[in-house]
Amino acid sequence: MSHDRFPTSGLCRAAFLAVAMLGMSAGLSACNTMRGAGQDVSSVGHNVSRGANATQDQITRSTGASPR
Repeated sequence: MSHDRFPTSGLCRAAFLAVAMLGMSAGLSACNTMRGAGQDVSSVGHNVSRGANATQDQITRSTGASPR
């Protein structure tokens, strides 16, 4: 049985390792980017919620309505 399906020269191995390392580094940076984007979206959601609560409190105070 021949094991010549994959080239095993030093240059081919080096090229494969370089491509693999570039792919892994791109994947890791994408994870950080997605984590940052998730944190940004979460922060916007919290700010919108705080603004809605403040607006509701102001409306309640200005109309004299009882809070829920």
